[in-house]
Amino acid sequence: MTLLSIDELKTLVANPETPCISLYMPMQKAGPEIRQNPIRFKNLIREAEERLDAIGIRHTEALNLLKPATELDQDDFWEHQDQGLVIFISPNLFRYYCLPIEFSELVVVGEQFHLKPLLHLINNDGSFYVLALSQKDVKLFAGTAHSLNEVQVENIPHRLAETLLEDELQKGVQHRIGTPRGATASAQHPGSVHGQGSPDREKHEEDILQFCYAIDTALHEKLREEKAPLVLAGVEYLFPIYQEANTYPHLLAESINGNPEIINLEQLHDEAWRIVAPSFQEEKKAAIELYQQFAGEDNGKATSDIKEIIPAAYYQRVDSLFVSVDEQKWGKFDSETSSVDLHAEPEPDDEDMLDCAAVHTLLNGGRVYTLESQEMPHGATAAAIFRY
Repeated sequence: MTLLSIDELKTLVANPETPCISLYMPMQKAGPEIRQNPIRFKNLIREAEERLDAIGIRHTEALNLLKPATELDQDDFWEHQDQGLVIFISPNLFRYYCLPIEFSELVVVGEQFHLKPLLHLINNDGSFYVLALSQKDVKLFAGTAHSLNEVQVENIPHRLAETLLEDELQKGVQHRIGTPRGATASAQHPGSVHGQGSPDREKHEEDILQFCYAIDTALHEKLREEKAPLVLAGVEYLFPIYQEANTYPHLLAESINGNPEIINLEQLHDEAWRIVAPSFQEEKKAAIELYQQFAGEDNGKATSDIKEIIPAAYYQRVDSLFVSVDEQKWGKFDSETSSVDLHAEPEPDDEDMLDCAAVHTLLNGGRVYTLESQEMPHGATAAAIFRY
């Protein structure tokens, strides 16, 4: 099973072969109700077969296409589930995700995967990072309101001792580590020998600072296009040292105090979410108020017309999008003519136009707020603030 991330979303969007099959189902995790899971799964597979038949796919071809999914139907698979199961299938791609949110049952067969229900987990409205920092281990985690998963960072140093040893091997054992960014000549003299000219404590803090610079350099490559907040987790004396080295503009002032080597993942997530959640709620509230202001002024900077929003999202005009996560608007979008056809009931090859708007807004650098229908401004199914 692949972890869900913005990069994984891009892989799903870039999938070049059709048909694209998206299956969503709620899961029972315990009790006698778990017997419903394979039954519900078989019903979704049968519905997918019917949808493939409706668009002219031969039955044997449909069965072969769905085979990777049907092979999941084993006892040990159903024993390791979360609240929701999502499966994506195309001729050249198969992915499934066991996720910590419940989904309504849904089967979509079209030219693109149906991704909108996932945006609660991976969009800008609720994503953050945690840097677990200690002298013996460094880890980066990507989090949402529902989950926290470790992510790999190329070239990130993991242990202070290894970083110092590598530096000494590069520069020669007789020389001090080079002056870090921001250090002054009086603080460190090039060519001085380890342990000479400074107390052990100052020397150790300088070593940690150099370690933090190396961490920041690796994170800069990983997070250079990110806007998500970053929370530090570690023992308190490390925080001001890392903050001195940090260049990521979205590092938060409040940190998680404690040894991250003994904090379990659930506790780390809960503490981080406590820190970041208020800013997300304020940001969402401010964005809705701005939309309502622009809509009231009728200045062309905001609209709830889905036929205007779809091409604007595709051509990078949408700055912020509010979309109803529990509704669909079925239809087709022609990017060559910028036309949108909506249908009261889904037709073969239809896409959810709300899904189309959300995915293209996100991929083009806009913010997407997935809301329950009762939260949507002015009762719309979609609402957008334009960049221009």
